[in-house]
Amino acid sequence: MEFTPRYAQLLPTMDTSLYLPAVLLALVCAAYIFWPQRRTAPTVEKTRLDYLRERRDVIYENLRDLNFEFRAGKYPEDDYRRQRESLEAEAAGVLTEMDSLGA
Repeated sequence: MEFTPRYAQLLPTMDTSLYLPAVLLALVCAAYIFWPQRRTAPTVEKTRLDYLRERRDVIYENLRDLNFEFRAGKYPEDDYRRQRESLEAEAAGVLTEMDSLGA
């Protein structure tokens, strides 16, 4: 008498009509996702002024975050002053360079 597990009797026999569509669908999805696009976004050359504007915006955002976190009690006053002075000095340098470029 041959022993076969009970779950083996419950599983249907696998034939190609069951798993072939699933494999084909997976291949088509993978090809769609990973296929290189024909059109790419045109690269825009940034000028020094564009870079400085972006840097200015980042510095202002950092100053806002620093003020918020100081008011929330996350920074001691000495650290807050040092960070604020550093960011203000960097902002002044960026603004000076922007003015020299004629913004």
